Amino acid sequence: MPELPEVQSVVNYLRPIIINQTIASVIHLNDYTKVFETHSTEQLNKQLAGQKITNVWRRGKYIIIDVAYGHLCIHLRMTGQLQEGLGKEDNPKHYTALMGLVNGCEVYFKDYRKFGRIYFFEDLKILENKLGCEPLSLSFTYQYLKEGLQISTGIIKPKLLDQKFIAGLGNIYVDEVLWKSRIHPKKKCNQISAIKTKRLHRSIPEILEKSINYNGTTIINFSPGNKTKGRFSKHLKVFGKQGSSCYQCESTIKKIFVSQRGTHYCPKCQRL
Repeated sequence: MPELPEVQSVVNYLRPIIINQTIASVIHLNDYTKVFETHSTEQLNKQLAGQKITNVWRRGKYIIIDVAYGHLCIHLRMTGQLQEGLGKEDNPKHYTALMGLVNGCEVYFKDYRKFGRIYFFEDLKILENKLGCEPLSLSFTYQYLKEGLQISTGIIKPKLLDQKFIAGLGNIYVDEVLWKSRIHPKKKCNQISAIKTKRLHRSIPEILEKSINYNGTTIINFSPGNKTKGRFSKHLKVFGKQGSSCYQCESTIKKIFVSQRGTHYCPKCQRL
């Protein structure tokens, strides 16, 4: 699933294409009406047709397109991609939605597994109620992280995956930041030392920002826009590296399952 850096990379791709443009229509494709979660195609067009796009930004793993009277929100889920136009090599059956602009531009929602969804909200209260702190914002302080861990009796990996705690982290980057911080993925949250909590607080934005600079991570088919690939996969230190030598100590990277998630760690650097 695209995580914060991947979603931010899509936002960066979209911004110069659609900001200050006017929406002509939004339609579902291939009879896949489920792509619109909150409204029918007809209802969406009543809300959006003729509206000017004023901003494109990210909240957690959601792409948010602002118009004068609301917000079009896109969640890519597992395999969602956005691209401008269709090429001869594109298979139309993989596309679930299309946003046409008055200037003739067409933005397609490509989604192999068809889990991605599009929402329209008049305000964003519903998102704010389900999403926690943005890890690249000033509100993500050491104090916020420390207090959140101290009151939790659970283990660290699912805690960091909890979107109500920190919005945008997923399997790839949780593995990476825990390795960087030398924290075992099964460590109890309230037993993590102050030193390691400080490492974690530094590592989260550091790794996320570095990944954004490389347009995120493409493992299978993620594209930040128009079939390009995220290049951070070449800089991953632990995710997907089971059987390889640890970059820090040369021990063998292991893969286990934590809360039903494939999890990669170094048993020497990240002792339980």
